[in-house]
Amino acid sequence: MKIREIVVVEGKDDTRAVQRALDADTIETNGSAVSEETLEKIRLAHEKRGVIILTDPDFPGEKIRKTITEHVPDCKHAFIDKKAARAHNGRGIGVEHAAPEAIRIALKDAHLMVEANEENITREDLIDAGLIGGPKAAGRRERLGELLKIGYTNGKQLHKRLMMFRISSQEFAEALEHVLWEEEQ
Repeated sequence: MKIREIVVVEGKDDTRAVQRALDADTIETNGSAVSEETLEKIRLAHEKRGVIILTDPDFPGEKIRKTITEHVPDCKHAFIDKKAARAHNGRGIGVEHAAPEAIRIALKDAHLMVEANEENITREDLIDAGLIGGPKAAGRRERLGELLKIGYTNGKQLHKRLMMFRISSQEFAEALEHVLWEEEQ
């Protein structure tokens, strides 16, 4: 399987993992301090073929994603959840540890982030759903992010991502219902 877009990853190990999963070209950021030269490559790739950002589900990965988005808006975003990105020995988390199938699914489900114009889901909705504050909030957010394919976030980021990915109230309600149902099992 070949994809048209160029996949932006953090390093060589991530490139190898992506290429084990499918036929894709990559650009490596080589760490969270993304250089101007790398940003220029990403700009050109976006103009010519499109870009999908696939970074590790951790703080440095989110920093890279944010830096690229500030300089090259309209890139697609793919997320691998923390469980799928965990090393077998438990000593690391990243794209390089993900199974080929997890990478294929993440790239297939890539989203385009857009400026949030309308608020379908309010912060109060997130509090009422037990996604902000409370003992189960972090676990619920993690599972919700997996189901909606928007990655793991803290409470503040969750609201922003729901708006940026234009998750509808219905999509949110269905995913939340599934999360709550799983808790009861």
